[in-house]
Amino acid sequence: MLVMILLTASVQAGVVIGGTRIIYPEDKKAVSLTVMNSNTSGVYLVQSWIESDEPGKLSPFIISPPLFRIGSGEENILRIVFVGGVLPQDRESVFWLNVKSIPAVEDNSLSDNALQMVVKSRIKLFYRPAELPGTPESCWQNLQVSHEGKRLIIKNSGAYYVSLYSLRVDGKEYDDVSMIPPKGNVVLTVKQASRLVWRAINDYGGIAPEVHRQL
Repeated sequence: MLVMILLTASVQAGVVIGGTRIIYPEDKKAVSLTVMNSNTSGVYLVQSWIESDEPGKLSPFIISPPLFRIGSGEENILRIVFVGGVLPQDRESVFWLNVKSIPAVEDNSLSDNALQMVVKSRIKLFYRPAELPGTPESCWQNLQVSHEGKRLIIKNSGAYYVSLYSLRVDGKEYDDVSMIPPKGNVVLTVKQASRLVWRAINDYGGIAPEVHRQL
């Protein structure tokens, strides 16, 4: 337990990203994100890159700087630029920003008992076309739910991704459902379902009020 506490404290005191998600409006030339070394001592090498949500597909974004050194108490700005590509105009698209922090260690401080922790953070980047109908709030408030046999279908007919903080079916928590894509659905296997309760995460990383749905 002591080891877990120490490791947790180290992660929390390391490189901190200034946000839990990124919204990239179509009409913006670039968006920025702050990265800070909250340690009172120590230096990190920070590497950043953006991945597509589809394996093997290239990301249409570049990030600058992709690699930099950050000292204790310092901060830097990551600048993300959309460099072009064909993306759907009737719905959001999602990508992933990866930030890897590697602690620098002096040669004379190394020993057989030294533990070096490389921490990788991964946050969502939503590309948002300019003239999408509705709002993100209307999407998570108006999810459509149907029950067919042992299949519980949760449908998002809107144009925005719905990021879920929690989802309960008759009191049982389903932690494996994190996002419902626009104009898409997720399917759960359940024995029975009479009541759903969910909470969504908004654009700012805040937790929305519960939504209750009787079947």
